[in-house]
Amino acid sequence: MGEISSHYLVDILALLLAAVIVVPFFHAIRLGAILGYLAAGIVLGPWGLGLISEVEEIRHLGEFGVIFLLFVLGIELKPEKLWQMRKMVLGLGLGQLLITAGVIYSIALLSGVSQHAAIIIGFGLALSSTAFCLKLLAERGGISTLMGQMSFSVLLLQDLAVVPLLALVSMFAVGDAGTVGSTFSFTYAVLVIVVVLVAGHYLLNPILDRVVASQDPDVLVALAVLLVLGVAWIMESIGFSMALGAFLAGTMLAESHYRHQIEADILPFRGILLGLFFMTVGMGIDFGLLWEKLAVIIGLTVGLMSLKGVIVYILARMSGAREDVSARTAVLLSQSGEFGFIMFGFATMSGVLDVHLSNMMILVIALTMILTPFAVEGMNLLLNHFYLPESGEDEGFSPLLEGDISGGHVILAGFGRVGARIGAILNAANVPYVGIDMDQSRVKAARAQGFSVFYGDASNVKVLQAAGAGRAKMIVVALDNPEHFDRMVPLVRQFYPNLPIHARAKDRQHCAALIMQGASTAVSETLETSLRLSEEVLQSSSVAQSEIDRVINDFRKDYYSDVVQKVSDHRVVMGELKH
Repeated sequence: MGEISSHYLVDILALLLAAVIVVPFFHAIRLGAILGYLAAGIVLGPWGLGLISEVEEIRHLGEFGVIFLLFVLGIELKPEKLWQMRKMVLGLGLGQLLITAGVIYSIALLSGVSQHAAIIIGFGLALSSTAFCLKLLAERGGISTLMGQMSFSVLLLQDLAVVPLLALVSMFAVGDAGTVGSTFSFTYAVLVIVVVLVAGHYLLNPILDRVVASQDPDVLVALAVLLVLGVAWIMESIGFSMALGAFLAGTMLAESHYRHQIEADILPFRGILLGLFFMTVGMGIDFGLLWEKLAVIIGLTVGLMSLKGVIVYILARMSGAREDVSARTAVLLSQSGEFGFIMFGFATMSGVLDVHLSNMMILVIALTMILTPFAVEGMNLLLNHFYLPESGEDEGFSPLLEGDISGGHVILAGFGRVGARIGAILNAANVPYVGIDMDQSRVKAARAQGFSVFYGDASNVKVLQAAGAGRAKMIVVALDNPEHFDRMVPLVRQFYPNLPIHARAKDRQHCAALIMQGASTAVSETLETSLRLSEEVLQSSSVAQSEIDRVINDFRKDYYSDVVQKVSDHRVVMGELKH
């Protein structure tokens, strides 16, 4: 038992060490995290240092990263937004899958592959990598762009195709007798999905209310993970992919006011496990087979990516997308995906696909994944140098997400007395904002009145990320507890150096402290209250309004000039200490 535990501990230590060393290096040379994880996997795998030999076991663990990725994506998409995408999913998504599979099937038949094997190869290679595409999309504006919508439509359709494709493999393995059973299984699976969605709609928020009321944040994390893995397991047990189940779990939470906090709790799991998945792709590359069939495999890889890219480009242009958006989408979706590993493995075990042919196809899939980031970067460079949109041509942006996180909004940290008043004023001025507060009853009451406020810890950078801080116009810190915004201001400034921060402060000293910590402006609540009361007193004392305005403005100017002086003195002292 001790030897087994020690073996896995060494594997985990090796994976973490490789990620810590290799990924930052790839970031430094501007090649991105995905290629870093792939390189780390190659170094650790059987064809590198050979530190990890049980690649399949590690891959199963890494697949949880894809599951959590789809869950987070589901949270960001409200059901009605998905319904609005139905034409794109059925048109672009289904068109890409059928046309690509048909062309590959024809080429495979001409190459002497059997009919059943050609069908499996056609559909297996037609599927793109959800993990790769969404990770790359996250670095380029996410799914709120037209490119993101088209890419996600294709990926969503492919996930939905998992059940009929696996049923197809089973049917080829056992003969036509499985057709009736497959039809029954598909109908049963659809009914289970409907039951899960209905149950989630009516039961999920009451359960979350009780969990949050316990005041134990760890229980909320446990419930979030339970929900993701539970629905994923249910979907897998009825024949769908676990990734699709996780996506459905996310959509159930899309309307919940706890969604930002839950997303923040899930993000660390997603990041680590998704990186592990990419590393297993690198580990799984069979360099012996690659060297033996180098010319054939390189030709298949480049041919496959070119074929898929051309088909996606033509379909995207037919749907009305701009040339550069179509080209970027085509390159992004040009690789084959992780489901190909599963499909070819299942087909090999079922006797439908030859082992040697299956290994070649798996190697081609891995190579397309490795080449995709380079292809995307190359296409971006080409378009940036040679493509100029015509004047008046839009950027291809088509808001898909809920208004609170589509960009250009205000993040309002704290929704107490001050925050709620700011929210009401922003509502009246039609300025989009996202309110975040840790008081459960306060959030429920505010949402009942129509305020855009969510449950979450605004001093947690993951919650800010989930609330769209990277695309926000500014952040207003209106928390009740001074200790919280003393911690929050430097945190925001560290992770979002260019984001304007407007903070509520207790007094003059607190204003100076917050500005020194990185706040753009700090407003003293004691000063403004005193000035307003003084104005009322002066008006009641029959002082002329012009004189009142002069006195009040002079006092405010002197007060804040003293704050500026304190900040300046502090910076001078800090500069002298450095020298």
